[in-house]
Amino acid sequence: MTRKPQSGFEGLRNLLPLSFAGILFLAGGCVVGPKYQRPAASVPTEYKEPPPVSFKETGEWKRAQPRDEVIRGKWWELFNDPELNALEEQVNLSNQNILAAEAQFRAAREAVRIVRSGLFPTVTSAPSIVNSRTSSSLANPPTGNSAPGARTTYNWPLDLSYVADVWGSIRRSVSASAESAQVTAAQLENARLSFHTALAQVYFELRGTDGNQELLEQTVKSYEDYLRLTKARFNSGVASGVDVAQAETQLETARAQLIDLGVARAQFEHSLAILIGKPPSEISVPHGAIKSLPPVIPVGVPSTLLERRPDIAGSERQMASANEQIGIAKAAYYPALLLGASAGLESSNFTSWFTWPSRFWSVGPQLVETLFDAGKRRAQVGLAQAAYDATVANYRQTVLTSFQQVEDNLAALRILEEEARAVEQAVHAAEKSLAISTSQYKAGIASYLQVITSQTIALQDQRSSVDILTRRMVASVLLIEALGGGWDASMLPATTELVHGK
Repeated sequence: MTRKPQSGFEGLRNLLPLSFAGILFLAGGCVVGPKYQRPAASVPTEYKEPPPVSFKETGEWKRAQPRDEVIRGKWWELFNDPELNALEEQVNLSNQNILAAEAQFRAAREAVRIVRSGLFPTVTSAPSIVNSRTSSSLANPPTGNSAPGARTTYNWPLDLSYVADVWGSIRRSVSASAESAQVTAAQLENARLSFHTALAQVYFELRGTDGNQELLEQTVKSYEDYLRLTKARFNSGVASGVDVAQAETQLETARAQLIDLGVARAQFEHSLAILIGKPPSEISVPHGAIKSLPPVIPVGVPSTLLERRPDIAGSERQMASANEQIGIAKAAYYPALLLGASAGLESSNFTSWFTWPSRFWSVGPQLVETLFDAGKRRAQVGLAQAAYDATVANYRQTVLTSFQQVEDNLAALRILEEEARAVEQAVHAAEKSLAISTSQYKAGIASYLQVITSQTIALQDQRSSVDILTRRMVASVLLIEALGGGWDASMLPATTELVHGK
């Protein structure tokens, strides 16, 4: 039996599957470079600072609790303040910094798909119709190779190019890009946490200012009563003009302090407006002092902090991405395998352009290897290793800083709670002293200076009580931020989700 000779396209059809099979076999065989493992970090077994008394249960603090003891969901609802809840709900929707971080995450996610496209062949086509004329002076009629005159060439090529990922460089690039996108996702969550806590902090500072305003308004009314008392005693010839002047001074000083608080309150209100993405003219927060104590905040065990803070998760993903760069740099030592293929239809006559004899094709692999680069690749590996070492150091520093922030705010809450009890006793003592001084002044056995001294001490202690409560609320907010605000590393988009776009 006579074997029929293969046509050009039949040869191409037989060669391409073998070429791709061999390339895919090689591409899946090797991945050079180090395998990533999360470096160890210093993690204490328990927090150094004891919690505030208000955090304790049945007289004994439970340090090691399961994960159901951590903060979950909308953490600001722990404060049971409807006004705060309403403001917090607007942060994600309107805060421009968060919207910018969301856009950066979307860009990082698209960057993963761009890098992933390198795993597949690129097919291009550039159909053309070219009119040309050969120069008569270049023509060589005796040989018949070319003849002067105009001609038209119809060309419809299909070109395929493919870089085989033999050493895993492209796969590592995809992984690095996906891990960088996870870093951006963690940064987005950290931005959300930061602006939510900033709003809560400003809100409680505003409420603390309202508390001081209420206190000074009451003080001004009280001082007005004392001024009327001294004037009445002066008119009766019992008190001197000095008493009246001192009472007026005390009253106007309190009024000035009350007016001055308006500056701080206006600025806090403007800050709240910006945090929810609105101009200050559109926000007006009703006056109201803090009426409740800080809530009990579940702290959990230190080891869970590594998974609960988005900045730590972002630093860890940054290490993973940097590790991939080492493998990419090492892959440059090995030859690159390229596959090029071209096929199409070409004719000098339009009527025969799409006929079988007008076909053409070519296919063939190519190896590319750098033989000398004066140490460039070695330096690139060293550069990638140094960058990775820097991310490890940054990760460990981030972990240390996170534990410091938790300890700082646990200490602040514990100490401020003790201070609040002491100031509360001081307030009661100062009020009692003022009542005694007032009675003695009315009885004529004490000077008005003694009353003023008692008034000043009482006002200072009362303002300290308001300020300490404000600081306790702010410290509670900062502790929640230090604990991650109820976030968890499992909320990061998975690598497969980023790579495959699911």
